[in-house]
Amino acid sequence: MSALLVTGGAGFIGGHFVRALRRLRPDRPVVNLDLLTYAGSLDALASLQGDPLHTFVRGDICDGALVERLIAEHGVTELVHFAAESHVDRSIAEPSVFLRTNVLGTQVLLEAARRAGLRRFVHVSTDEVYGHLGPDDPPFTERTPLHPRSPYAASKAASDHLALAWHQTYGLDVVITRCSNNYGPWQYPEKLIPVMVQRALDHQPLPVYGNGGNVRDWIHVDDHCAGVLAALERGRAGDAYNFGARTERANLDVVHQILTVLDRPRSLISFVSDRLGHDWRYAMDATKAEAELGWAPRRQFTDALAETVEWYVEHAAWWRPLVAAAGR
Repeated sequence: MSALLVTGGAGFIGGHFVRALRRLRPDRPVVNLDLLTYAGSLDALASLQGDPLHTFVRGDICDGALVERLIAEHGVTELVHFAAESHVDRSIAEPSVFLRTNVLGTQVLLEAARRAGLRRFVHVSTDEVYGHLGPDDPPFTERTPLHPRSPYAASKAASDHLALAWHQTYGLDVVITRCSNNYGPWQYPEKLIPVMVQRALDHQPLPVYGNGGNVRDWIHVDDHCAGVLAALERGRAGDAYNFGARTERANLDVVHQILTVLDRPRSLISFVSDRLGHDWRYAMDATKAEAELGWAPRRQFTDALAETVEWYVEHAAWWRPLVAAAGR
């Protein structure tokens, strides 16, 4: 079969996608391109060692010559683009890194795909491009105008526009996916759930922004990856698809649930100054993906979160060196 190029396939979501693809489409060769920045992990790909149909390449998506060479040498016909800088706090502190990777990197990939005549380009985006919702607003749909409010969200919105421009201008077959907050194993310990697990295990204060009332729609990473695969195989060119699990939770409620699973006291919670421009609420309407792609989330939040917490308990040997290296 023709090969699939996956960017960011050593990251949290990309790694889950690559492993799922090798399991569900065992005859499909995969070329996995990842720069292995701080959030990339070859440990997450250990199960694919020796797999002749999985080729890992350490490299930069901004290197157009490299991307074009990989496409030509491996007979790549489709591309799924996960690679991105994704942490909002880091984007506030250093936005230029996000612009380079998320905007320029996407443009380089789109141009390589156009030159090679790839038959599909799936651009993996985020619900944050839509801005935020008030307490009573309906969930985001694919028709919601883009209104990013952080440097990260702005960089992803720009890359969404680039992808659609390459479709409209050059006829490149592009599909965009936008997903709500992911959780699950192998997430780098800077996002809410792994940070709270780590600190609760170590009996450290759990820093919660503001009053903890900000609301997120949580989806297990396996459900998200199933949606991306459905978009790759059945999505309509030039369209976007939202993925969410209708699992809205206030951040504080998620922290409470983690403490319950770990049998730690709520007195560990420490409310801290709110993030700059902190989006109040995200919620995704996935009706279109359900109707057109035959996709639906399968993981139930309470049980899947408990499984995720237990995974971090059992895999402390993976994340503790990362926390130590980051000085946390």
